[in-house]
Amino acid sequence: MPLCLRFLGTSAARPTVERNVSSIALLREGEAFLFDCGEGTQRQMMRYGITFNLDDIFFTHFHTDHLLGVVGLLRTMSLQGRTESLRLWGPPGADRMLKRAESLGSERLAFGLEIRELTPGDAIPRKGYLIHTFALEHRGPPSIGYVIVEEERRGRFNPELAASLGIPEGPLWGKIHRGESVTLDNGRVISPAELVGETRPGRRVVITGDTRPCAATILAAENADLLVHESTFGDDEAQRAIETGHSTAREAAQVAKMAGVRKLILTHVSARYTRDAGELEQEARSVFPDSRVARDGLEVDVPFRDAVNATIAS
Repeated sequence: MPLCLRFLGTSAARPTVERNVSSIALLREGEAFLFDCGEGTQRQMMRYGITFNLDDIFFTHFHTDHLLGVVGLLRTMSLQGRTESLRLWGPPGADRMLKRAESLGSERLAFGLEIRELTPGDAIPRKGYLIHTFALEHRGPPSIGYVIVEEERRGRFNPELAASLGIPEGPLWGKIHRGESVTLDNGRVISPAELVGETRPGRRVVITGDTRPCAATILAAENADLLVHESTFGDDEAQRAIETGHSTAREAAQVAKMAGVRKLILTHVSARYTRDAGELEQEARSVFPDSRVARDGLEVDVPFRDAVNATIAS
């Protein structure tokens, strides 16, 4: 059951030669959706193999570097003959801002838009998982982060023990794994607890937009498998981070450490570090060793906690 993130834009405020502005694609079980859609996102999608057959775009806030790309993306989808509605989600103000994006230009879209405003604490139920929202601390209009939380999985079935108990492979194994007791030909009742281990956690992925380090992120990211946190500045610009409502790499790492996450990916990098973000990565790793600064095109696989081989592929 693959779940991965593809970083389409990792620059703060404006694009650079090396980095486009903010957008992340999440791919799970054949689904694909975006978090933020900065200028040029559609070209990044083509470059890195992300389908335009999206059902959802989630916005963290409506500063231009997180929003402007949706205008062109909507037009391209329309030119390609899309007819299914597209859901657009965002904090308060989404209806007003995204209707402007829909109406910009003379062309009419060939499909409908469903615009839905979210507030911190909202939950969007999906098949096998939920998407929760939480409050961020950023300068300007309301900002929210997103948590993707998968349902618990069934425990592991023990086929060797089942065979030793004389349970024939087939439908009875399936019933037991689904939590049903079965009765054998000799009258013995086998309960699921005899052959199925404890339930296993699903995955938890947390994506912030622009934010200062805050208690809400720590709470949302508690024991998460992956935290994606903005890292606009290094230690040398700590005061500027405060003034502009952003975080340093070290501050993001402190959030990850306090939340007890498994892995931290840093993004939203200031242009001054765009050629070489090693300084940011070093500062973060001094606090939280499993930190990495994203680059455009980076693909991050999120394995289950019980997976033997956990990898990050570039």
